[in-house]
Amino acid sequence: MSNPLRDMEKPDVIFCIGTNMTECHPVAATRLKRAIANGAKMIVADPRVIGLVEHADMHLQLRVGSDAALLLGMAHVIAREGLIDEGFMRDRTTEAEAFLDHVKEFTPEWASTICEVPPEMIEEAALLYARAERGAIYYTLGITEHICGVDNVQSLCNLALMTGNVGREGTGINPMRGQNNIQGAGDVGAIPNNYPGFQPVTDPANQAKFQAAWGREIDIDKGITKVRALELAGDKIRAMIIDGENTVVTDPDREHCEHALKSLDFLVVCDLFMTETAEFADVVFPATGFAETDGTQTNTERRVQRLRRAVPAPGQAKPDWWILSQLAKRMGFKGFDYTEAKDVFNELCSLSGIYAGLDWDRVEYGEYQWPVPEEGHPGTPRLHEDGFVNGRGIFKLIRYRDPAETVDDDYPVWLTTGRRLESYHSRTQTGRSSGIDYLLSEEVLEAHPDDVAAWGAEDGSFVEMASRRGAVTIKVKATERSPRGTVFSSFSFNDVPVNVLTGAGYDPITDTAELKVCPVRIRPSPTRGSEAAD
Repeated sequence: MSNPLRDMEKPDVIFCIGTNMTECHPVAATRLKRAIANGAKMIVADPRVIGLVEHADMHLQLRVGSDAALLLGMAHVIAREGLIDEGFMRDRTTEAEAFLDHVKEFTPEWASTICEVPPEMIEEAALLYARAERGAIYYTLGITEHICGVDNVQSLCNLALMTGNVGREGTGINPMRGQNNIQGAGDVGAIPNNYPGFQPVTDPANQAKFQAAWGREIDIDKGITKVRALELAGDKIRAMIIDGENTVVTDPDREHCEHALKSLDFLVVCDLFMTETAEFADVVFPATGFAETDGTQTNTERRVQRLRRAVPAPGQAKPDWWILSQLAKRMGFKGFDYTEAKDVFNELCSLSGIYAGLDWDRVEYGEYQWPVPEEGHPGTPRLHEDGFVNGRGIFKLIRYRDPAETVDDDYPVWLTTGRRLESYHSRTQTGRSSGIDYLLSEEVLEAHPDDVAAWGAEDGSFVEMASRRGAVTIKVKATERSPRGTVFSSFSFNDVPVNVLTGAGYDPITDTAELKVCPVRIRPSPTRGSEAAD
């Protein structure tokens, strides 16, 4: 997030797009509710009538996968009406002139033909956001899990740059992170194109720095994503370690994923439980849970915090860093002589500019938002106040692209997936809690009552939902939360493996799967349970 969580209470206008915050980030959502109680206006862009809509002044019920078209239409209106921050664009951005010329063709009328939001509502939303003294944007995976996820994010950045809604209280571009400590994982280098601290692996200076620190020659090429790794499984990749992820349930195109894991000569899984993925493993290492582990985490607002072990680890369970270090040492690699989590964190601080002013002792009782560039620095709650790290904000010239697959006569219904308040990801933990499982013990397909009737089904009956990759049998819930022609289900339940259906395409830059858009056909079924189609 560019802005701290406390800033969520400060905007004049809040623009939420692709984020079901009341279910996926319910605590953070209370801050938006406070802002609204204090007079803020809120725009919600989502295909469904999600919980946020109850608090919104405007609901832009766009077609799934059409976010870029909507955002281009809004940018057109803002530019046409002269609501740009000319001083900000002149002093702090580049490619502004080209961008303003670019968006002239993307009228609200054009956008409406794609996103299915009336042109007058696109106009109204654009004017409401642009006229705000403090306008803030919040998004989640509903923006990024598309083949054009990067385009979507850059389109949001364009809106913020052209209105100067960056680097000030109650403004910013604010992604609500989808997984626990996902920010921290990126910070420490768990992404294929960066060393710890988001230092590009292709930079010769970074290569030399880490080669010297680690005392060995390192690969100077970018790493590969999990998507590519699974594609190479059984061919160029013969062994794999999966740490803390239930890949079989959460990844798209489940059949492909299972085939990839079966193709390996050797699979190691580190996890707390015998998950669906762990069942494919040759070796399963029991990892410690959060209350059994010393360490740090970094939350969605870049706040670095200590984690303190509250109870002893059961049985042979060990921290993930210990497991991986022991494997490395036994494979003959040097530099893994860590004795405690403190050693790992202090190494991160010594090698990463954004952590340079921190160490284990300093975060023991303090909480700091990176970047903390030097000792004594108080941290940086709000990014970009005085400028951008790389000099100027760059406008990107985005064009709309259709999803990898679109509805047709064979698959006439849009499926979009997401999460539910009562479950978390693959239910590896929440599904094992009887109190939580009691609240939501099965998955349902949310569909408009008129669609349910048209299929010859009824509320509470079972239907077969099929895509070009497979089929599942799922219970129907008739609800007007879903618009006609669009259905919704979570991916959390292994007995209803919705991600059998997804996986038509991936963002070419990030390899993020298009989990939010999948054409399907739906037919009544007397069968309970689920099955993959032949």
